[in-house]
Amino acid sequence: MTEIRKKIFWTGIKDWGLRHFHGHELSTHRGTSYNSYIIKDEKTVLIDTVWDPYREDFVSDLDKHVGLGNIDMIVINHTEPDHSGSLVNLLDSMPKKDVPIYCTKNGAEALKKHFHRDFPNIVVVKTGDSVSIGEYELVFVEMPMMHWPDSMLVYVKGAGVVFSNDAFGQHYAAISLYNDEVDECELYEEALKYYANILTPFSMLILKKIKEIEAMDLQIDMIAPSHGVIWRKDPVQIIRKYAQWAQEYNEGHAVIIYDTMYDATRTMAEAIASGIEKQGIRYKMFNAAVTDQSDIITEIFKAKGVLIGSCTVNNTVLRPTAGLLDVIKGLRFRGKLGAGFGSYGWSGESPKLIGDSLERSGFRTPIEPIRVKYRPSGEELAECAAFGEKFAKAMKE
Repeated sequence: MTEIRKKIFWTGIKDWGLRHFHGHELSTHRGTSYNSYIIKDEKTVLIDTVWDPYREDFVSDLDKHVGLGNIDMIVINHTEPDHSGSLVNLLDSMPKKDVPIYCTKNGAEALKKHFHRDFPNIVVVKTGDSVSIGEYELVFVEMPMMHWPDSMLVYVKGAGVVFSNDAFGQHYAAISLYNDEVDECELYEEALKYYANILTPFSMLILKKIKEIEAMDLQIDMIAPSHGVIWRKDPVQIIRKYAQWAQEYNEGHAVIIYDTMYDATRTMAEAIASGIEKQGIRYKMFNAAVTDQSDIITEIFKAKGVLIGSCTVNNTVLRPTAGLLDVIKGLRFRGKLGAGFGSYGWSGESPKLIGDSLERSGFRTPIEPIRVKYRPSGEELAECAAFGEKFAKAMKE
């Protein structure tokens, strides 16, 4: 247990070996942490728990450093199992059976559905509600869809600390608890990846919530999320970044993603890239079949133009491309351009399927897809380069 602020302690778990999260949906190359916090004021308050595989160690450490009988109230900012998973084990181990649990209305409903038991001591709170715990006062702010309907944050008035739960977090098991003591490039790589893969669909809600928090005129000296490092130095920097990322973010370059069986579509991708480069637009290129999908999504998030190519098999795209297009649809990117391309042997549907899918996903598709039968000739590669140039010009408009 580590004191992070006067009377406030980190009591979480670092999961150094985790490489996938949300089942196998999200890659976590640098592990993660499950951050739980204790406030030792006149009342002792637990903020969130940890994922249930760590429930026994978590409860044992709480008992050793705090004393389970000393906990006066529990706050569950978010009921996802990586934050509430140890709750039942904790409650069953506590000598006091009337400890109140503070959460949102949606949180109360979700807890019952997660654990299939009654929680008679739940106290439902909404934005602006507060409770005094001694020197400090807890102020509750609902944060629906950052990233579940039940999400909220807690502001500790008197300490200037924000317990933001998933918002402003990263899947990052780091060398230190604090943002000013870790590699800043690693930190922002993971923070942006977290936003791109998890929070992108809720960007408009995030902008609205940021404005609401700004209007509350809170003195924020520390932001303590439930994953990754604590923002201690210039903590509001991550709020500013979220406001930037939520507004049709891009870094001006193109990303080319291809899937290929015998390198024909790869050769097309390289020719398209030459045309894009000729127009002075930077690009990155990835093979969808061998590149981590979460990393590809992050690259799409950063790009202004997205070109996706696949050869045609059984009248459709290859499986990695099909999965990627479905993920893109759910993330609801805004303000990006897209196009499809690919090779084929006899039916050739893939390029159009890709372009149509991108358009349905909110991408502007300024040019028609391009396709080549079997392996592209020199003349066809020149057409691919011209296709890249045309797409690059559309990016400049």
